Amino acid sequence: MDNFVVSARKYRPATFASVVGQEHITRTLKNAIVTGQLPQAFLFCGSRGVGKTTCARILAKTINCEHRTPDGEACNECESCRSFNEGASMNIFELDAASNNSVDDIRQLVDQVQFPPQSGRYKVYIIDEVHMLSQAAFNAFLKTLEEPPAYAKFILATTEKNKIIPTILSRCQVFDFKRIEVPDIVRHLEYVAGNEGVKYEQEALELIATKAEGGMRDALSTFDQLVNFTQGNLTYQGCLENLNVLDADYYFRLVDLVREGNIGGALLLYQEVLTRGFGGQHFLTGLCEHLRNLMVSLDPQTLSLVEGGERLRARYREQSQHCGLPLLLGCLNTASDYEYRFREANNKRLFVEVCLMKMASASLPKG
Repeated sequence: MDNFVVSARKYRPATFASVVGQEHITRTLKNAIVTGQLPQAFLFCGSRGVGKTTCARILAKTINCEHRTPDGEACNECESCRSFNEGASMNIFELDAASNNSVDDIRQLVDQVQFPPQSGRYKVYIIDEVHMLSQAAFNAFLKTLEEPPAYAKFILATTEKNKIIPTILSRCQVFDFKRIEVPDIVRHLEYVAGNEGVKYEQEALELIATKAEGGMRDALSTFDQLVNFTQGNLTYQGCLENLNVLDADYYFRLVDLVREGNIGGALLLYQEVLTRGFGGQHFLTGLCEHLRNLMVSLDPQTLSLVEGGERLRARYREQSQHCGLPLLLGCLNTASDYEYRFREANNKRLFVEVCLMKMASASLPKG
């Protein structure tokens, strides 16, 4: 147990080539390294767990590498790379601005910048969650960021680009990290599962990837949790139970009942959902998401907007063709309205039931 390392750390990329889902970033960084056109300051922006800090560390290691590969990767064999991999590099400094955000913290960093590296090309300063710096700290940092020594490089990372003051933004080359797509996360989870000897159902990995909402770190943390819960055998049903996720099958069944105008069946299905322990708000939110997925599945060109595996997309596509645009648009309008007003309802069960009755009755013959 003492030797256990969480998957997010154990499988953290060590080269640009191993970074998942950010090819537009890694390609640009490698080209800059190969051509020697490195800016003084980088700003990495994006949601949590998409690879900002990982890419910052890889960049810091690579620009100090003594024997880089022709395509701009670190050799991982020279003294600089080995010291970095062992956590003993004297040229790379990391500051967490969430807990070190005062003007004194930045002044200490600025003082360090004045001394050139004893070995290697660059001193690299990685400042995570940079938007957490105080206004005074930002001001103290500006001059150094604008005119740093040639040997100093700054890599700033943030989840909230909108909070970075314009004077900082204008001094950085900005890189926007995107959410990692479900297929990319699934492929990486397959790789990790194969290395760890974990059995899995494809639907289970797709569920984990969808639940992660574009963050690889969240996906790997959930993967570790579920491996323990299922004792190394990831089943779709086991993942549903542990993640407290309502099976999409309920929504597929519900839409079929609504399409048939089966009010009683819709109410009985909602009773099943309540018996499983899910509340009305959770149910309505999932219903709106399901209806939205059906809407975009109507057109093959927008089918890719549905997050999930190919089998799930095919199922959405099939059901959407049976429903048609008028029914889906009417149901989505009703469901989103009831979701928005849910908190105001006194009798919340009745409130959801009225929503279901309105949707199902719209499919009944008029007159």
